[in-house]
Amino acid sequence: MLIGEVARRSGVSARMLRHYESLGLVRPSGRTGSGYREYSGEDVRRIFHIESLRAVGLSLREVGRALDDPGFAPADLVDDLIRRTRERIAAETELLIRLDRVHATDPAGWEDVLQVLALLRALGSTSAGTRQRAALASVDEVPVEALAEAVLGEGDPYVAGALRWALSRSGGGGAALLAKGLGSPVAAVRERAVRSLAELPGAEAPALLRDALAHPDAVVRGRAALALGAQGEAGAVPTLVDMIVAGSNDTDAADALSVLAGDDAAADRIASLLVGRIGDRTTGPPARGRLTQALAGIPGATASRALADLVGDADRAVALTAAYLLRLRGDG
Repeated sequence: MLIGEVARRSGVSARMLRHYESLGLVRPSGRTGSGYREYSGEDVRRIFHIESLRAVGLSLREVGRALDDPGFAPADLVDDLIRRTRERIAAETELLIRLDRVHATDPAGWEDVLQVLALLRALGSTSAGTRQRAALASVDEVPVEALAEAVLGEGDPYVAGALRWALSRSGGGGAALLAKGLGSPVAAVRERAVRSLAELPGAEAPALLRDALAHPDAVVRGRAALALGAQGEAGAVPTLVDMIVAGSNDTDAADALSVLAGDDAAADRIASLLVGRIGDRTTGPPARGRLTQALAGIPGATASRALADLVGDADRAVALTAAYLLRLRGDG
């Protein structure tokens, strides 16, 4: 076949076929009497092989090695292609996200576009100071999606605080974005998500925090309970008691319980729950001591009677703590 017919059948232009020949990728098997290139069936199959390898991302140099080097290892090259493809997809995905965020700000002109792009770059800077300045910029200029992503990924406590502040003032949508972080496989991301939700205004965040009381991560449950306790949510009480038993932020948990014990009925319920855990056979001595101390912040007769009973407890540390607390309450 002459070059024109090969070009028609293969879809490869005659110019590209000549380029392949100049690189040594294809060598026509013969020439006609007039000197025209003549391709055999084997030459055409090689052209299709070249096009197939180019289609999966190989350079022409790599195509030549793949076809002619007996020691060539296809698996290694495929691994490299996979890596490069993933890097390209990640870069294009990042670009698409950035463009979506610029579009979400409804820029009026190119100056607005450049301003948003500059802030987005600053949020991803390796400099903590640059990230913090970007967080403290006008919240109207930073898309809420970018702020939420930055909050979930920020490890510097000062920058994280600035980002949470910015997110709390950025309008709606932040709570739902942060809630996705609660499902992260990374414990630090989950902790940042619940901490940030605790600082968001509006009704959406408390609802998500209430759901977080059933989260499998104890840190998430604890952060949610402390935030809800500060807001007067009685549903946080069982988790706060669990925190005291576990010795996890137990002082903060006890303080939250004292806030929730604002009326006689609530105080009696909380005291009864603490007493129940003190009497539980599975509760160890250190936890019983912490639970006894937590009774100090609970007003009312139920807590006082419990402390009076604990004065005679077999655990001397618990008994002494109860006696001391009774004296402070004026009941001993």
